[in-house]
Amino acid sequence: MPINLTAGTTAGTPSATEPSPAWQDSALCAQTGPEFFFPAPGSSTREAKQLCGACPERAACLAYALEHDERFGVWGGLSERERLQLRRTRR
Repeated sequence: MPINLTAGTTAGTPSATEPSPAWQDSALCAQTGPEFFFPAPGSSTREAKQLCGACPERAACLAYALEHDERFGVWGGLSERERLQLRRTRR
């Protein structure tokens, strides 16, 4: 998901030291705002997950989030909690 590439960067802005991964150019989330994928605490992530489900870059996005330990937002169709569970089951 090209919304928040690295911790400490602003939404949609890659870090000065890290270029955007190639998959982000064709990701569906690049066409929406960050609030869609980073909802307020307690808000639904259903719409973001639906968009992710239709995205051709879902697998690359999820792999990126897991590799970079993204802790906030919906990435690759999974919420923060779901990614944490996935990390735990992979160990």
